[in-house]
Amino acid sequence: MSFVPTDPLGLDELLSPEDLAIRDTVRGWAADRVLPQIADWYERGELPGIRELARELGGIGALGMSLQGYGCAGASAVQYGLACLELEAADSGIRSLVSVQGSLAMYAIHRYGSEEQKQRWLPGMAAGELIGCFGLTEPDVGSDPAAMRTYAKRDGTDWVLNGRKMWITNGSVAAVAVVWAQTDEGIRGFAVPTDSAGFCAPEIKHKWSLRASVTSELVMDDVRLPADAVLPGVTGLKGPLGCLSHARYGIIWGSMGAARASFEAALDYARTREQFGKPIGGFQLTQAKLADMALELHKGILLAHHLGRRMDAGTLRPEQISFGKLNNVREAIDICRTARTILGANGISLEYPVMRHATNLESVLTYEGTVEMHQLVLGKALTGLDAFR
Repeated sequence: MSFVPTDPLGLDELLSPEDLAIRDTVRGWAADRVLPQIADWYERGELPGIRELARELGGIGALGMSLQGYGCAGASAVQYGLACLELEAADSGIRSLVSVQGSLAMYAIHRYGSEEQKQRWLPGMAAGELIGCFGLTEPDVGSDPAAMRTYAKRDGTDWVLNGRKMWITNGSVAAVAVVWAQTDEGIRGFAVPTDSAGFCAPEIKHKWSLRASVTSELVMDDVRLPADAVLPGVTGLKGPLGCLSHARYGIIWGSMGAARASFEAALDYARTREQFGKPIGGFQLTQAKLADMALELHKGILLAHHLGRRMDAGTLRPEQISFGKLNNVREAIDICRTARTILGANGISLEYPVMRHATNLESVLTYEGTVEMHQLVLGKALTGLDAFR
């Protein structure tokens, strides 16, 4: 068989016809609906028509796609990962919209919610008719969620919720916010309708990363919730951390989408841009860069495949998710930066995707677990010694 530059390891052979069909559907949607406009959205710092995009994503089964029932697609973990890769190849903000909807908000309700909560929220969320968000990070609390200050107190049969959450994707457009709060019983999750009195979600502006994404603060001022707003299936940090593991898995794949788009842009540029009488791809230093980028890109995709198979088999551990997230996002940023050097000055232009992906990945590198947190997770697993405290 011939060598295929876009698939040098023959990884497509690992995929079933159904896997390929799902990947191609998401890739086609992103090519039609995102790529023609994403540079303009990014430059303007907005994601117009987000509700329409959500409905379209629901229509192709991309929202909560690995969940079972309630209108969800019931896809495999590998199929969900392939979708994340294709979405982030378009833009990290689009993948974040899908990840927060499906892997955080919907997953929390599906895993920990009551049957009534599942019936109320999940079908509309799977269809993209309702958008959800996930409130864990606070203005002064990031990597140490146990120190959160948001508090819910019982008042008769109701709960009264007070606090603030920060850097919340989808917050300003969400119909339901899954909010984690301290209680007298430990940390609990709440499905909070965003039209509740005392709830507001001002959008965060002046971002230089994830600009084509709705990012918000959640403010809860004596938000009164009925008893059935609490997620009954979990108490403690294992609830939000379980959701984060599911979302981090999508990042392992998604980051490779951003890397792939940047690598392919650099490869195409190197074949056509001429200096000193020939395409720059004909010079040894450029070929060395392209070779190194291809190595890390396809090793990362192979790692994502392996972890996806483990998730489908029910054997994937949180430490292995940290392994994938730490490696793939870090390598994706390096690929983007190397691609930028091949494009030279054009690399900073929004006419090419490279700088947009590089700046987006600076956020992906630190959200849902910073580099340092994943290093310490792996360090503890390797040594048996806890260096967190």
